[in-house]
Order: sequence, then structure tokens, then C-alpha cells
Amino acid sequence: MQGKTADSDSARAAVECDVLVIGAGLVGAGFARALRSSGLRTLLLDAEVPAEPSQDGGDSRIYAISPGSKDFLDQCGAWGRIASERIACVEAMQVFGDAQGAEIIFSAYDCAIPELCYIVEGREIQQALAAANAEPGGPARLFGHSPVALALGEEGVLVDLADGRSIDARLVVGADGMNSWVREMAGMEHSVRAYGQQGVVANFETELGHESIARQWFVSGGVVALLPLPGNRVSLVWSTSDAHAARLLAHEPHDFEHEVATACRHALGAMRLVTLPRSFPLHLLRVAQTVRPRLALLGDAAHVVHPLAGQGLNLGFQDACELARVLRERGPQDDCGDHRLLRRYARARRETVAAMQWTTDGLQRLFATRAYGASWLRNTGLQFTNAIVPLKNILIEHALA
Repeated sequence: MQGKTADSDSARAAVECDVLVIGAGLVGAGFARALRSSGLRTLLLDAEVPAEPSQDGGDSRIYAISPGSKDFLDQCGAWGRIASERIACVEAMQVFGDAQGAEIIFSAYDCAIPELCYIVEGREIQQALAAANAEPGGPARLFGHSPVALALGEEGVLVDLADGRSIDARLVVGADGMNSWVREMAGMEHSVRAYGQQGVVANFETELGHESIARQWFVSGGVVALLPLPGNRVSLVWSTSDAHAARLLAHEPHDFEHEVATACRHALGAMRLVTLPRSFPLHLLRVAQTVRPRLALLGDAAHVVHPLAGQGLNLGFQDACELARVLRERGPQDDCGDHRLLRRYARARRETVAAMQWTTDGLQRLFATRAYGASWLRNTGLQFTNAIVPLKNILIEHALA
């Protein structure tokens, strides 16, 4: 373990804990920290060793953190560890259709709130959570050790590691991403649909200021978003076809900058790359059941949505917050792996997750299709929604959670 070491010779026997969290990414690390007042012995396991803090020009993997997720990170003792100069506040959002005049504007001012969301680099959140978990009272941590076998029993869970050791827990929580080892080992039914798209990401310095506005354009076959970063910088997330993404990544920097600026209708003037572009494949993942006796799934292990709404990580933090709440408030039930207890978490999350999957998948299909009448439908829908302030406020309320 790191911090509370189990790598000594005296710890070569089975390690015992109440909750074993597999996956020390953002959701897993946040969940482990959220259990600190639960009275449960928690172990955070990951096959990877955390990378040393980087001092380069920035992380191109950027997240839109909702006010609800900010509160969760604050309760975890992580938000205050992120330097304010690494956080950009979003005060408004403009969404443009693929026809002239089709747009919708969301404003924090109109909703009488300070910000719609916060834009933060993934590594800043990860480092803040790692520091919070290293404090006294945090979870035990075991990094750089791969699990190789999982056995679910009536009384507990046994996980074997590649080095020959075992971990004996009462509950295993899979927070190990879309290709979840926990989910696969447990044989949990799920479906994956590839969108045939990549999310191309990069950071830019811009000629014109972003004015704390997030901008999104629905273009032919994809979605282009520019998210504000501190200073005159923005983060690009371009969801586009696999073939177009390959062409974008093959561009020389000048050509890449020009194509992005053109797609964004030169809204921020000239753009200069400050990080190398990269991409990741886009999928829709649905899991039939997110809990079993002695097992629960969180984050991308439980659901994956299209990034056009920027809600993937927020859904994961909501999972972590809810499961931690259920375990902290378990009352006289002293078995944290009891199926009836875990089903409370599953029921609480089912509707919200399904609604977000339906919404993002529907929008992706609507703006990707070239079927007759689709262009009129989607652009008219944007204009209609923009004209009805109460409807816009309802949409914002859901996004703030």
C-alpha cells in the first residue's frame, strides 16, 4: 500500500477490508475519500502507479464540473486543493445549430446563479483527490498491483492479485472504466455501441477573449465545443467521424489550427495550439444491473454517454456521492455488501442515468443524420427552446446537479 503500506513482508497474507475500490481514477478516488466517515475500512486498488505531477503546458483532457460535482469534491477535501488559477468559470453557454440563426443561449445571470459550471484539467482533479486521500483517515491504497481473479461469495469477496496475494472484502466496487475488469469478471450483462466517432481534444491560445462563455457548434456529422480555460485559452472537444479525426490528427499544426477556427466560425479569432491534439473513441455503454450481492459499479464501469453534454464525469461523481451516502447511512445494517442495501443506490441512480443516455444519444443521432426534414427539426428545436425561458431553466437545473 501507499501511505498505509501492505508491501512489507508481514502483509503477504490476505489483506482484509470492508470495501475494496478497484480503479483509482477520478470517480474511484472520490468515492474512496467520501467513505472516510463511514466507519468502513476502505482499500483503493489500481494496477497503475500514479504519474508524477507534470509541469508542461497543460492537460488536454478537460472536464466541465457542475456545481453539484464541485460540492462533492469540496466535501472530499479536494476542491480547495486546486489552485484558483487552474479553474475557469463558465457564466454562459452558446449552442449553434447547422443553420443560420439556429442557436440557444444559457446564462447563469438569467438563472440568478454565479456560474453554470467550472472547467478544470483532469490531472488537477486527480492530484487534488490523491492529496486528500493521503491524509490521515483516508483509505488504504495499493497501486501498481493487478487483480487477476474475483470470487463472489455469500459472506464476502476474494480478489487475487498478480503477485500472489489476496484481498478479502465484504464489498467490491468497480470504478475501473468502460472496459471494466470487475464487470467482466462478474459476468454482468451490458451492451456497447460504437458511435464511429472520435473525440479530438487539444488546447489553444486565442486571439480574442472567451468571456467565460462555452461555445458549441453542431456541424455536419459532429459537434465542436470550445470550453474556456484560464486566460486567453480554450479547450477543444471535437466529436467527429473516425475518418475525419484521423485526417485532423495528421494535419500540420497550422492546418489543424485553421480547420478548427473555420469550424468555430472564427468566433475567437486566430487560434494557436498549446498542446498536441489527441483523440479517444466514443461509445454508448448500458449495463443491465449496476449492483449484485457484494458488488457495485460506478462511473464509466456502469454507464458511458456521448460527450456532447459534458456530463460523463458528473454522472460518475453523482454515483460516488450516492453510494457513499447509502453506505454511511446504512443504520443497523452492518453488512456493507448486502444486496438490499446496494439496491438503494441502484434505484436512486437508474432514472437519472437513463435520462442522460437517452438525451445525449438522441441528440447525437439527430445531428448526425442527413435524413429529409432532420435539419429543419433540429434547428427549429434550438430556436423554440431558446425562446422559452422556463424550459431553458429546467434544462440548466438538471445540468447543475
